[in-house]
Order: sequence, then C-alpha cells, then structure tokens
Amino acid sequence: MKINVEWSTDGEASKAGKNCAKKAVLDLMQTKLAIMFNSEKYNQEELLIGAKSILGTAPIIGCTTSEGIVVPDGYINPENSLYAGIMAIGDRETEVTTSISMKINSAKETGILVSKRAMNKLGTKSSPSYFFMIANSEDEEEYVEGIREVIGDVPIFGCSPTQKNMKIFTEEGIVTNGLAVAFVYTNKKFENVFENNYHETVNSGVITKITGNNIIDEINGIKSLKKYCEWTDKKVRDVKDNKIFEESILKPLGVKTCDEGLVVIKQPLVGRNDYSIEVGNKIYTNTAIIQMQITKQELINAPTYSLRKLKNNIKIKNFVQKDLNYKEIEIDKKIKAYLIFQNFARKKVIEQDIEKMVEKLKKEVGDVPFMMTFTNSESGKGLYTSNHFSRLMLSEIAFCDI
Repeated sequence: MKINVEWSTDGEASKAGKNCAKKAVLDLMQTKLAIMFNSEKYNQEELLIGAKSILGTAPIIGCTTSEGIVVPDGYINPENSLYAGIMAIGDRETEVTTSISMKINSAKETGILVSKRAMNKLGTKSSPSYFFMIANSEDEEEYVEGIREVIGDVPIFGCSPTQKNMKIFTEEGIVTNGLAVAFVYTNKKFENVFENNYHETVNSGVITKITGNNIIDEINGIKSLKKYCEWTDKKVRDVKDNKIFEESILKPLGVKTCDEGLVVIKQPLVGRNDYSIEVGNKIYTNTAIIQMQITKQELINAPTYSLRKLKNNIKIKNFVQKDLNYKEIEIDKKIKAYLIFQNFARKKVIEQDIEKMVEKLKKEVGDVPFMMTFTNSESGKGLYTSNHFSRLMLSEIAFCDI
C-alpha cells in the first residue's frame, strides 16, 4: 500500500483538479481511491473533469469545505479561498466501489439504494471491510439505517460538508442534498479514534421533553435554555437565536454512550423563543445530558493528543497479534496515511493560533502523509457498539499496511 497527499491553489478549477491528481498518483501502481476536499468556491463540475482526466476510472469521493485544509506542507487556505486536496490510495490487495444519490423519498431508502448500487458495481454481495460516507448532517443516522440493512454493522468513517454551498461528489456526479459512499474491501488494517476532547462538568440532568428529533424543550422539567444559562452562568439574551452556537463551542452539551464512556456532543445551534434549544443530531427523552467544557489551548492540542492515542491503539493491537515479536518501530513504518476530520466550529475558536495546532500535529505525524479537513459533523467507529455521529468532534483515521 502507498498513499500520497497533494494539493493545489490554482485559480482555475479544472487545472486545480488536474494538478492535484497528477501529483497524487505519480508513483502509485494502482489507484484504488481518491479522496478529495476542496473549496466551495470552485466550479465542482470543472474540478472533477480535471481530476478525472488524470484518475481515469478510479473511484473518487469527496465534498466541499469552507475552512481550508491541513496537509504536510501546512495550513492551506489562501486569501481567495481557492484550494483543493487529494489523498490517493494505491494498493493491489484493496478494492473500492463508490455510489452517490440525491435524497430520494426517505434518507433510509436512499441508503439502501446507494449501498446496493455500490455492491452491484463491484459484482459482489459481500459486506465491505469498512466504508466512507459523506452526507448532509441532518440525515446521517437515517442514511446509515438503510446502509446497515444491506451490509450490516460495518465500521464507518466520514463527515458532512460545511453548509454554505454544500456539494457532495463521486466520479459519477455531484449532489447537494444526498449521500455518497465508498465501500472498501481489503485485508489491510483501518483504525479510527473518534472523540470529543472535552471534559464533563458536574452539571447534568435528564431530557424530559423534546420536539421532533433535535429540539430539547425541557431538562429536569425546566426549559432547556434556562437550564443551560444556569449551568454556564449566561444571560438568556446572550444565548438567544444563533448566539448560542458561538457561545456553546467551548461549553456544549453531550450524551454519554457505553463505548468506554464516550460522550457524543449535542451542540446547541439555536436558542429558541420558547426557551427550547435546537441541537445538532438526534436526541431522546429520558436521556441524561451533560454540560461539557474545553479551553482554547486544549483545542489547539487536541489533534496531536488524539493522533498519539490512535498510534498507540495500533501498536497495542499489533502487540496482541504478534506477541513477543512486536517491534514498535516496525508499526510506525506500517502506518501509510492519516485522514482527520475536525469540526469547523472548533477551528473558528483557534483561528488566530491555527499554525500552533498545525506545527504540533506535524511533529507528531512525522513523515507520514496526512490530510485534515474541517467539517460540519463527524462520524466514527465505536469501540464496542455501533457507529457514532456528532458535531464538535474529532475523527482521526489511520490506513495501515498490516
């Protein structure tokens, strides 16, 4: 397995796509997947035409972003906000199939449709080793319900694009409101760390009333916005409407899972006039909800700390498999690339100090290719149970040649 990461800031979309792809596949024997993240300001059709002129029939999956990307050369986000990045994966022992669709009827039905199409393209009925999914954030969980019906509970990594001029694409085409998947069939190791990096506070309660899927009306029988203000020492006027989005980045809400106590963040998006809170992702009544917190410095350090944990997980698992023949340096050489999804709101908090985050991360990565993109929501593999979806999270993936 060999993986390359390349980027371009060319002002012309087709040239940006072509230049990225040309450098990314330069020494790959067989390109099995090209993962692309690029500026929403590009003409996406032209960008894909440029990339496909080099990639040929190789599977492509990606989406637009609005916050730049981070690669081994540093933070890429020029003044004109025109940038594109490609991670190209080459491996003779890996097969990848992609599929895409706009949302048709329900998200669950679309998940079923896209999954069957992907498997039919490869001529298989077998479930993949893992899969990459990009979808609009409000329907992620329903899309996966449909995917799970077809392939079972397969590990996931993925994201949703930032919302301004959202585009999701594969080599087949582009959608705005829909789903794209890449099913990966391989005997190579995929490892994921999915975490929030926040701390639990003593402030917690039970969701006692909701509206729809993502509006918390009451916590402990008290209007949720008032309870949030009580916990965070805020005035209601400071968190009404969209103000709560900015205020809650360092002090969000979260729900604990059984995956080693992982807390998935339920970020407040809107403080409503009826004193309820609209949050990202689904919530349920009779669920405990916790006020979380983090500092700006901890956000700067988070990608490095999570990467360290990711590498350690791989070493521990390989130690178990190889027993006394374990050699740490050999494991480091087997990690071929890192793909990192970090929520765009976290990035906004550290905007003035992003170079500090980048330098810390690059030092930890070493000479391994990597790409970080800033997303609207993130998904990752649970340790013991199913896949998780949330906002304000960090999802880091290692592709290994073991």
